[in-house]
Amino acid sequence: MAEPLRVLVVEDEPVAAEAHATYVGRVPGFVVAAVATTGQEALRALQADAIDVVLLDMNLPDRHGLDVVRAMRAAGHGADVIAVSSARDLDIMRSAVSLGVVQYVLKPFAFATLRDRLRAYLDYRETHRATAEVGSQAEVDAVFAAARPARAANLPKGMSEELMGRVVAALRASQAMSASELAAELGVSRVTARRFLEHLHESGVATRRSRYAGAGRPEVEYGWRS
Repeated sequence: MAEPLRVLVVEDEPVAAEAHATYVGRVPGFVVAAVATTGQEALRALQADAIDVVLLDMNLPDRHGLDVVRAMRAAGHGADVIAVSSARDLDIMRSAVSLGVVQYVLKPFAFATLRDRLRAYLDYRETHRATAEVGSQAEVDAVFAAARPARAANLPKGMSEELMGRVVAALRASQAMSASELAAELGVSRVTARRFLEHLHESGVATRRSRYAGAGRPEVEYGWRS
């Protein structure tokens, strides 16, 4: 039986780092080797341990994730990189591709999303590691496609990608929003709005705090984490 692939989780938000490490640990064939909260910590971890895959947040406090990848390659580290980010900037995605990032996963994501991508990556490693050469263009295409899942995994039951995109856009455009305010803006129920907001908070990309406005019970408001 092959040794599990060793994963370095790089994420500065503690809640998200814990979630990502837990997710990785639940996928057979992978084990978390280390967790880093900055780009510098990530590079030190790569120097100190044998790492197969880096699950890399693109927005780190000391440097951008793409700069971490560049530093990795300059130092001779050959670990594959799976980028995770809330950034939807196409230029960043193009740069990631040009640097050899094998997958780009948008935050927030459910366990099934990462699981499917890790499984696809594992299949890619197991299928192609024993082959030194390819014999046709079809085989070349298969190598480049193998690391990516055939379909995107769904969000938790009852959550649509389309509505999640609208929720993210609304939250990013405001300083802070309550579930009631989001529901009114998007034309959905307060319960639905709160469920999406809670998912963003649990994924580590949204903040949550109490809003006090005079007497009475405080309202919970959510903000996009910069």
